[in-house]
Amino acid sequence: MRAVIQRVDEARVTVDGTVVGEISKGLLVFLGIGSDDGEEDLAFLKRKILNLRIFPDSDGKMNLSLVETGNAVLLVSQFTLYGDCSKGNRPSFIRAAAPDQARALYQEFLRQLRSENIRVESGEFQAMMKVDLVNDGPVTLVVDSKKS
Repeated sequence: MRAVIQRVDEARVTVDGTVVGEISKGLLVFLGIGSDDGEEDLAFLKRKILNLRIFPDSDGKMNLSLVETGNAVLLVSQFTLYGDCSKGNRPSFIRAAAPDQARALYQEFLRQLRSENIRVESGEFQAMMKVDLVNDGPVTLVVDSKKS
C-alpha cells in the first residue's frame, strides 16, 4: 500500500457537486492499493497514520500524532499512486489492485481506522472526485508498506 499523507487545516471531497467527506484539522490520506497488498500492509499503514508525529507541540515542533491531537482523517482512494511512468508517456497501472480487491481493502482500512476512536471521513471509491484542501506547513509524506 502506498499513501500520500498531507497535514491539512481543512479538506473536502465532492462527487458531482455534493460533499461526500470533509474535515478540519487533520490528515488527508491518498491511499493506493497494490495487487500484492494484504492485511499486513493495512496494519502497517494504519499504525503509521495513527502514530506519525507530524503535528506541532506547544513549542511548534513536530512531536504529536493524530491520536494525541484528536484530529481527523479524510481517506481518498487513489489507484494512480501505482502508476508506472518508467516506459513511454502513458502510465501503466498493472501493479494496482483490481477494483474488487482494492474496494475490500479500502473498506477494511476505513473500518479499522474508525475503530480507533478518531473521526474518519472518506471519498467515494471509484468515483470521479474533486479534492479541495488547505495544506498546513505544507507537510506531505509518502509512506509505502513494502519499504517498511
